[in-house]
Amino acid sequence: MERVLSEQKRKIILVGYRATGKSTVGKLLAERLSLGFIDMDEVLVARYGEISQLVRERGWDYFRAREKELLEELVGSREVVISTGGGAILHRDVWHKLQKTGLVVWLTADPETICRRLAADAVSDSQRPSLTGSDIKSEAAKVLAEREPLYREGSHLEIDSTRPLTEVVAEIEKALDMNV
Repeated sequence: MERVLSEQKRKIILVGYRATGKSTVGKLLAERLSLGFIDMDEVLVARYGEISQLVRERGWDYFRAREKELLEELVGSREVVISTGGGAILHRDVWHKLQKTGLVVWLTADPETICRRLAADAVSDSQRPSLTGSDIKSEAAKVLAEREPLYREGSHLEIDSTRPLTEVVAEIEKALDMNV
């Protein structure tokens, strides 16, 4: 793994499909490392309102444009853990810039785990509108297959997030120790 972090640019960017634990892991990691925490979905909701309503009223293209603007803002951020939205990886031109400024960690989970987590999440419907109009299991399998090459190319480290959170966080900390 290439050296991606320095004292001046301590940044961890968490990427992965919906419900892979980016926000939960991000909060724990930020706390353990005494870094700031940014949840892109929370920032977008604060700026534009509920994501499902925004997509319903303005469309996916409008949402993706706002998401890209936020990514561009975050390129220069430091001393932070960033939880990206599942589709943030689609913004390849900005993603390559972001990837050069911090450690990008791809959190993975199998479709069954993702569906179980989505079903258990009370705010899932308002925060995670359907991408395809299909049932969640079909959608998860389809979108994961499409995005997997992007996640793989756009990340420095891949971690299975179906394990206990303490193990996931410890693995990221170990990777940081090797690179700082």
